[in-house]
Amino acid sequence: MLEHPKGLLICFGTEMWERFSYYGMRALLIFYLTKHFLFTDEESYAIYGAYTSLAWGLPVIGGLLADRYLGSRKAVTMGAILLSCGHLLLTVEGPSAIETAIAGGTGVGRSESYLNLFFLSLALIVAGVGFLKTNISTVVGALYAHDDPRRDAGFTIFYLGINVGAAIAPLICGWLGSTYGWRYGFGMAGIGMLSGLLLFLWGQRFLEGHAEPPNYQLLRRRVFLGLTREGLNYLGAAAIVVVAWQLIQHYAHVGAVLGGFGVILAAGILYFSFARCTPVERDRMLVVAALLVFSILFWSLYEQVGSSLNLFADRLVDRQIFGIEMQAAQLQSLPGVFVILLAPLFTVLWTVMGSRNLNPNIPVKFAIGLTVIGTAFAMPVIGTAMAGAGHKIGLIWFAAVFFLMVCGELCIAPIAMNMITRLCPKRVVGLMMGTYFLSLSVGSFVAARFANLTSLQRGVGVVDIDAAMIQYTSSFKAFTAVGISAGAFLYLLSPLLYSRMHEPSDQHGVSWIARLYGRGAHKSTAVGAP
Repeated sequence: MLEHPKGLLICFGTEMWERFSYYGMRALLIFYLTKHFLFTDEESYAIYGAYTSLAWGLPVIGGLLADRYLGSRKAVTMGAILLSCGHLLLTVEGPSAIETAIAGGTGVGRSESYLNLFFLSLALIVAGVGFLKTNISTVVGALYAHDDPRRDAGFTIFYLGINVGAAIAPLICGWLGSTYGWRYGFGMAGIGMLSGLLLFLWGQRFLEGHAEPPNYQLLRRRVFLGLTREGLNYLGAAAIVVVAWQLIQHYAHVGAVLGGFGVILAAGILYFSFARCTPVERDRMLVVAALLVFSILFWSLYEQVGSSLNLFADRLVDRQIFGIEMQAAQLQSLPGVFVILLAPLFTVLWTVMGSRNLNPNIPVKFAIGLTVIGTAFAMPVIGTAMAGAGHKIGLIWFAAVFFLMVCGELCIAPIAMNMITRLCPKRVVGLMMGTYFLSLSVGSFVAARFANLTSLQRGVGVVDIDAAMIQYTSSFKAFTAVGISAGAFLYLLSPLLYSRMHEPSDQHGVSWIARLYGRGAHKSTAVGAP
């Protein structure tokens, strides 16, 4: 790391602490909803889905404001401030909800003021992620010239910081929150984000001259009621918080908002593809759009990690390790750990396969990712059968779920970003990258609907293990069928999609496997290189 700009260390630490706060809080969120506020599974999944979908969707707006007005450094600073406020506000948990007797059954008594504070905390966090997530990557890119040979390595180091934060946060925050109280886990996440903010502010001298606002003088110009253009942007950020606050509270409307935005964006992409592109550009744009639709399905299965799978771990997994019981929230560290361990192996795998003309093309990698994540949900089904009636499943089967999910992730997430920068016309790369984040957002929302299939009546997981197992495993079988079926369909469709990518290739003398997968310029050593 010594040969890289010093600003990379600042960005590495900032993003590590941001992901620490995000994943540390996320590990506890579904339990906070079901155990502290006593929301039903369905209500908890809906709130969780609204929160995660907004967290993935708002970076599109944050990136746009930074590109046009604020500049990436100011946007990151504002995002980090919003995140710190949101995480620290979560420590104000208030009294636990209680079940109350009502006519015809029982109800739940909650403090509305503390519930509103909780929703405001989530709104501050999603707005903060919106301003920080994409723009911190832009700052990293601005540290290097376009032809700097250190550029790829710099982003690899930065990516490592993301996963280090994701791996260690649930271990610490999950343990504190589950053992000593919610406020301690959330507080630790807040301290982590505050550390990232202070680091970024301290390191400004190493970032000067990089990712500056487009026009400093324009930012200082007074444009409305004495406010400067910069001040107006900050007022807009406050408005985003208010809108997010309302959407999370009225989570049923989030789907309509995402759907409407998605229709508009899809119409714009189709118009651009057919009216403003050459035939080759049009075909490539349509391939990218088609694969992003499949990525929505992938993320709708992957985002079970923090919701249905988290509750499943708490209720039906034997978490004993050498006589010590792990907290369910701590198991959320496994995906980050597996990414750190498996990413270098996938780099070697794609490189070796590429040297032998066997490297799968982009559509086939998507198909593999969908098939693998479908297979992941078969693991707890097998584990249940092995455990027998009245017993929880072994931890190894649950760990296998996350292992396979990460394998699928590495076949899709880095591939998708590489695909966009490689196939889309340069004039719309930013828009299509925003569309990719929107696919994550829509996938997160759909994930909440999928998670509803696993919903239990309050307490059934403790009272009747077998009944709870039947509910979960029947849902997991459905997830398996969806993933594998979608992967098989995409695999059959892959020759058509690959042909529309117009990749330069010479099929003479290539093995039948390479002909099926498609051979081309697949020599990159990047983690997600197609």
